[in-house]
Amino acid sequence: MAIAVAGCGSSSDDSSGSGGQVIVSAASSLEPAFTAYADEAGIDAKQSFAGSDDLAAQIRQGVRPDVYAAADVSLPAGLHADGLVAKPVPFATNTLVVGVSPGSAISSLGDLAAPGTKIAIGDVGVPAGDYAREVIARLPAAESAAILGNVRSKEPDVSGIAGKITQGAVDAGFVYITDVRASGGALEAVPIPPRLQPQVTYGVAVVNDGPDPAGAKAFIAGLLHGDGAGALRAAGFGPPPG
Repeated sequence: MAIAVAGCGSSSDDSSGSGGQVIVSAASSLEPAFTAYADEAGIDAKQSFAGSDDLAAQIRQGVRPDVYAAADVSLPAGLHADGLVAKPVPFATNTLVVGVSPGSAISSLGDLAAPGTKIAIGDVGVPAGDYAREVIARLPAAESAAILGNVRSKEPDVSGIAGKITQGAVDAGFVYITDVRASGGALEAVPIPPRLQPQVTYGVAVVNDGPDPAGAKAFIAGLLHGDGAGALRAAGFGPPPG
């Protein structure tokens, strides 16, 4: 699990407001945007990035960050139903794509069904993996079965999928467009047809009994209207639905 600690500074509207360090647990796909947000806003933030489901499990086991940000809305909603986080809010959207190495012969979703193609996918419960399975399930049965049969790696988060592609361990994997943008040219995106595209919405919540609830609220406010929203747009995330 990668850890990024942003430096201290000042900001007119996005600082934690408490003078303390804000602890953030966030989906791995958010690392570039959240790191930039903390840097630009001058927030003292200790940020842990991993699979959304793993982070949710940690909260259930007693870990108490201030902020939980997931690559879907169902995981924070489940934590809220169990009294572990405040009511979550959607704060960003993303687009699922097929990630490939530059120069790959794969140019369409259907190419993933070709015999011998090696594919990486998120594990069950990982938002990127669940979104990918949603796409595959919408294909004709034979094509769907062929693509699933070509899966060679099931990863705990989307950064693991991107890593398998860039290392050459697989030919393709289901990632977000933001992961492609963050790769610095190491990945290229093969689009998924709009009729198959899932609604990828990110949710964030204040964790109950976290050490800095005021800082958590300020951090989330910045994601919706301040430096955080700007950092998300710059990283390729879309605005929340509605």
